[in-house]
Amino acid sequence: MQYDVVVIGAGVVGAMITRELSKYNLNLMLVEKCSDVAMGATKANSAIVHAGFDAEVGSLKAKLNVQGASLMAYYCNKLSVPYKNIGSLVVAYDWDDMQTLEVLFERGFNNGVPNMEIISQERLRIMEPYISEEAIGALWAPTAGIVSPYELAIAAVENAIMNGARVKRNSGVFDIEYKDGLFYLSTASGVIKAKYVVNCAGIFSDKIAAMIGDTSIKLIPRKGEYYLLDKTEKKMVNHVLFQCPSPMGKGILVSPTVHGNVLMGPTALDLDFDSKLDLDTTIDGLDTVKKSVKGVIPQMTTRNAITSFSGIRAHRAGEDSDFLIAPSEVNNHFVNVAGVESPGLTAAPAIARYVGKIFNEIAPEYEKKKDFKATRPAPVRVNELSLEERAKLIKKDSRYGRIICRCEGITEGEIVDAIKAPCGARDVDAVKRRTRSGMGRCQGGFCGSKVVEILARELDIPMNKVTKYGNGSKILFDKTK
Repeated sequence: MQYDVVVIGAGVVGAMITRELSKYNLNLMLVEKCSDVAMGATKANSAIVHAGFDAEVGSLKAKLNVQGASLMAYYCNKLSVPYKNIGSLVVAYDWDDMQTLEVLFERGFNNGVPNMEIISQERLRIMEPYISEEAIGALWAPTAGIVSPYELAIAAVENAIMNGARVKRNSGVFDIEYKDGLFYLSTASGVIKAKYVVNCAGIFSDKIAAMIGDTSIKLIPRKGEYYLLDKTEKKMVNHVLFQCPSPMGKGILVSPTVHGNVLMGPTALDLDFDSKLDLDTTIDGLDTVKKSVKGVIPQMTTRNAITSFSGIRAHRAGEDSDFLIAPSEVNNHFVNVAGVESPGLTAAPAIARYVGKIFNEIAPEYEKKKDFKATRPAPVRVNELSLEERAKLIKKDSRYGRIICRCEGITEGEIVDAIKAPCGARDVDAVKRRTRSGMGRCQGGFCGSKVVEILARELDIPMNKVTKYGNGSKILFDKTK
């Protein structure tokens, strides 16, 4: 089938752009190489809504960061996504650090970040009782926050589908040809034709651009490792806590998550160009995280770590590390959205609007819909309901009364909803991202087998066809008896 626009890559940026373009009267397709959306950097990042004091003044990164931070609460409300405006602190430990805070404050002021303050040691201790005694002050940015990045991506895709967009998973693009005014995208699921293409392929956006002869994008895979701690540790930290940044990034942070855990990380290690799939965690990397966080909150330990993970962010090679968001010089019907590392999550709503403006310029023939649906209904979250609300729900559907994931209190009804949603779960990890079944202390040790059973039943497939995260991740192979 021929489409007006194909968006390549279903991370949070591609998802938000697809939602933005679904406002127009056009045939729209989102293609993703993995078995689900949000499978790249979107599922493995710091989940921070950055205030905007870090990016260089005048950069596109700075502009879209500040805009994105101001838009995030609005979009999360529209799409029923968890978001908390808890603010951030960049902590200083000596007078050199205090001078760095002055630089960050001035930069943030010039970027348009509101209500920042450099606060005293005394006030810092009131805000963060467990902070190191070595801390002497901090930069307070109240507009920062935390969000669930993969839930934002999933919600945006579902909202786009509600507005007529289509999504193809397991459809990696391996070649693009342009002829007679159309792009012919050769994918794992067949050839797709499109008038316009938006390249949001994350760390692989350089390879996608090169398929049309655009070799201008050079990306370095920058790996970051993290610890995730149990909810028992949430009392230790109230805000996003940064150390002073370095040339490699914003440094190792410690932060609450929107679901009540504590996140520590990331490291920053540049990999070679062929290591874009290296998601292994390492002893050295995780030790670096532990030692660094110990300097921020001495009592914080990893004894209650429930998992560790790593992610790869797309850092632009060379001196210009700004976002690259523009029509390709090779073909202006092909829009590159590349080099979107931190604060890419924060900027995602603003990036979507920015690409929408570009699309208006290169394709003025498309008009906006009059019946665009701006909201996504909130998924049922049984553990957030009152006893009376639960009883009413269970009376209507008894599956909401059967607990599958004891750690997080997730019911069979919620898992079935996730499978039947507009961009429904097709594997165990996809259920996990949508419902949090398997994200608790036992990491799926008790509920995993039941999730497999539910997926097999609802998808009408044998249990040995259910995977953890798509091809190559079978959980069961065959019956032994």
